[in-house]
Amino acid sequence: MMAVNRYRLKALAAQGHRAAKLTQKLLDKTDELLGVVLIGSNLLNSASAALVTVISFRLFGQDELALTLSTLVVTFLILVFAELTPKVAGATYPDQVAHASSFILAVLRKLLYPAVWFVNLFVIGLLKLFRLRRSGNGDQGHLSMEELRTMVSESGKFLPGQHREILLNLLSLESVTVDDVMTPRNQIEALDLTEEPERLVQQISTSHHTRVPVYEGTLDDIVGILHIRRALHPILSGEVTAESLREVVLEPYFVPSGASLFTQLKHFQDNQKRMALVVDEYGELKGLVSLEDILEELVGEFTTQAPGQMGWLKPTEDGGWLVEGTALVRNLNRKLGLDFPLDGPRTLNGVILERLEDIPEAGVSVKIGEIPIEIVQTQGRAVKVAKLYPIQPKEAEVIA
Repeated sequence: MMAVNRYRLKALAAQGHRAAKLTQKLLDKTDELLGVVLIGSNLLNSASAALVTVISFRLFGQDELALTLSTLVVTFLILVFAELTPKVAGATYPDQVAHASSFILAVLRKLLYPAVWFVNLFVIGLLKLFRLRRSGNGDQGHLSMEELRTMVSESGKFLPGQHREILLNLLSLESVTVDDVMTPRNQIEALDLTEEPERLVQQISTSHHTRVPVYEGTLDDIVGILHIRRALHPILSGEVTAESLREVVLEPYFVPSGASLFTQLKHFQDNQKRMALVVDEYGELKGLVSLEDILEELVGEFTTQAPGQMGWLKPTEDGGWLVEGTALVRNLNRKLGLDFPLDGPRTLNGVILERLEDIPEAGVSVKIGEIPIEIVQTQGRAVKVAKLYPIQPKEAEVIA
């Protein structure tokens, strides 16, 4: 009765399962249930010992050896048939045993109620004497996020693997921030209004996004967000200028660095936005996060990607992997089954620079954890391409 799964029990009771309803009713009064079980158990064990003593005296007289042997025999029988066997069976099949025994216990609860009430008077008094608070009638209380995550992880055959992964990702949204999934500043595709009209038309026509930020001179001076569809009329009429684009851009939406994805998802919903610009405490642009980025964190990457986002992970003939330095650590862990820490740098380049404490050159190798990493190519002050090997990917997804 104590080992029964309370949440499965509630689900069965909600479906009208009679035994589940009765079991739940018994568990709602844990003190009375325990009183019935223990009074019955101790009463029968004491009666058995007394009965064996009487039988021993009548058959063998006051023979101490016979009394000792009979005591050992009855102890063995009680342990095997009244204690260990039923308790092991109950612990192994708690739901089945609880449902079956609930009918018997419900009757015994009514029959032994006066005795249970009398015994519980002393129990309550002792609890108050030692300042111990009674639990809420067997209520298991609310589940914490970690407990809920553990339940989902161990759901096994009861939940399809893909569904389980989505639920775990959903439970992790509170601990993941916009910095973990955003497009870094140096990878943002944006329009500069100071460019020539021909250049603006070319960028708009070849853009792989439906929305692009618009700035003037520097990315820290964001003018707004341009929906490509709203730029079709100026393009067709041949009037693409900085002024015409200013008239059709939408007001930019800024969010602070460090905001959780769950909070940001709620803000997207409340403000009816699909894209936000991430800024630090000084107001400088750090990156861009979109609704699609959050959805991909939940359900995995979509099949449609811009060419600039493809090819960041490629296998090599010797069993290694070529990885771009801008690859997010979270994506690497997910794709290759690695365990790079997530509480530090968010890109592979950042992890390498933190480990070396210097700007590396091509050909330099470093071991982070159990993963050997070779610097293949650098660009400016960053690692452009690195090679991780040997790695045995855990169902790694090969990115073409």
